[in-house]
Amino acid sequence: MAGILAWFWNERFWLPHNVTWADLQSTEEAAFPQAEDLYLAFPLAFCIFMIRLLFERYLNSKMGALVILYFVTQMTPPDMNQAEATQDLHDRFIAKPCALGLKVQANGPQKAQPNAILEKVFTAITKHPDEKRLEGLSKQLDWDVRSIQRWFRQRRNQEKPSTLRKFCESMWRFTFYLYIFTYGVRFLKKPLMPDLHYYYIVELSFYWSLMFSQFIDVKRKDFGIMFTHHIVTVTLITFSYVTNLTRVGTLILCLHDSADIVLEAAKMANYCKCQKLSDLLFLTFAVVFIVSRLGIYPLWILNTTLFELYEALGNFPALWVFNVLLMVLQILHCFWSYLIIKAAYRAISKGKVAKDARSDVESSSDEEETVPRSKAPHSTVTTNGTSGANGTNGYLTAVTSSEEH
Repeated sequence: MAGILAWFWNERFWLPHNVTWADLQSTEEAAFPQAEDLYLAFPLAFCIFMIRLLFERYLNSKMGALVILYFVTQMTPPDMNQAEATQDLHDRFIAKPCALGLKVQANGPQKAQPNAILEKVFTAITKHPDEKRLEGLSKQLDWDVRSIQRWFRQRRNQEKPSTLRKFCESMWRFTFYLYIFTYGVRFLKKPLMPDLHYYYIVELSFYWSLMFSQFIDVKRKDFGIMFTHHIVTVTLITFSYVTNLTRVGTLILCLHDSADIVLEAAKMANYCKCQKLSDLLFLTFAVVFIVSRLGIYPLWILNTTLFELYEALGNFPALWVFNVLLMVLQILHCFWSYLIIKAAYRAISKGKVAKDARSDVESSSDEEETVPRSKAPHSTVTTNGTSGANGTNGYLTAVTSSEEH
């Protein structure tokens, strides 16, 4: 094991030729990042995830956890068990006040009519039956094909999260990004302080939590792209911390957090049906994103890491890996910028962002099925307010209904 660790932490990979690990040991005069500090990110990531669950579940609760505990243990009616009481309390004091106060719909999509045969097909065979299977089910149940299609569509939509859940998720991210940005931006002007250690570990822990919570979050179409982004981000934070490139690392983190704050605010405004505010925030986000990701990032940061750092520190493998990952990040920036410019163009040309879902179209969302011509004429149906919107997890685009199909 010692041999493996020695090989992994080889100085000639991680550090310039004239620097050793002994040179980066903290002293009374100077404090340096230590690689073992990064292990703290794993338990902290779990803590952040748990804080997030509590934050989203009890958002805007008037009473809080103490009232919940008191209600469940002391005020449960004789004919109601504690599980029912907890759900009743949630409906009365948490979900409904939040939904009514902010005009966010707490209820999810319409539920499909219970049917054992269709449920068995849905869970065990396919969620998207073809025309032949639809015909067979139509004869078996004595339903018309249109009704069976509607049942499968409602059943698929039934698995989608409610607007309230998506609002709480965005509220959590907005709160974290705003806090961590205001905390980290002070490191850009002042000399490095011991608090930078805290800032780096919290950022790393947050992205670790995002990487794993992505599997249980609202599923979106660009799941793979965002997962790649999280891996690149975690690796970049780790490399910049170990190699003591924390100044450039801090700038990159603040640059990204600044745009994410506005994005989450735009999504929350959209969930609250504040269309004008949502459009204004989206256009603000588009400007901030493009200026920071296509302007400041390549012209300032990449120029520094690709050329100035090479001249100052010389060539060593960790710097090459660091720069390759920064280039991968820039490719993702270009992809997202294309989507944002596309959405902004439509917003300007049509006078508003047309049915933009603010990156909330899930992978389970589906287009309206085409009804067999022998049964019914072709028509386009809007399902649960999702027709005419297409989005991405981190950054978004708005499309019209005709383009979606």
